[in-house]
Amino acid sequence: MTTLKSRLQDDLTAAIKERDELRSATLRMALAAITTEEVSGKQARELSDDEVQKVLAREAKKRREAAEAFVNGGREEKAGRERAEGEVLAAYLPQQLTDEALERLVAEAVAEVRAGGAEGPRAMGAVMKIVNPKIAGRAEGGRVAGVVKRQLAE
Repeated sequence: MTTLKSRLQDDLTAAIKERDELRSATLRMALAAITTEEVSGKQARELSDDEVQKVLAREAKKRREAAEAFVNGGREEKAGRERAEGEVLAAYLPQQLTDEALERLVAEAVAEVRAGGAEGPRAMGAVMKIVNPKIAGRAEGGRVAGVVKRQLAE
């Protein structure tokens, strides 16, 4: 069984051989972030595939935010590079939920929480507790929280 980390390393080797500068630079950066995560804390350890995915999701989010900042600063070529790096990382992440699928999952959780008697903003935590395991990395936390807040306000 190959781990996600070893798949990244194999793909990096292939990208270097193919002289694919974008993929090799992106995968190097991702592996460096994984290594940093592995040696942080009191004791070095091997990350699980889920933990590696969390690191990759965090790196992909950084790319999206950087691309946005570059666009706002009028630096389109830099934004393009950040978006391209984000796409390389996205290939290793679970398929993101569509807005419709996210709305449906949140609506089910809201109905469940309301059936239990929770209402309004205080129900937010209860809804997030139900929704987060079902979403498991397929949507960003801020996006989920926004949908939950909106549906609880309805």
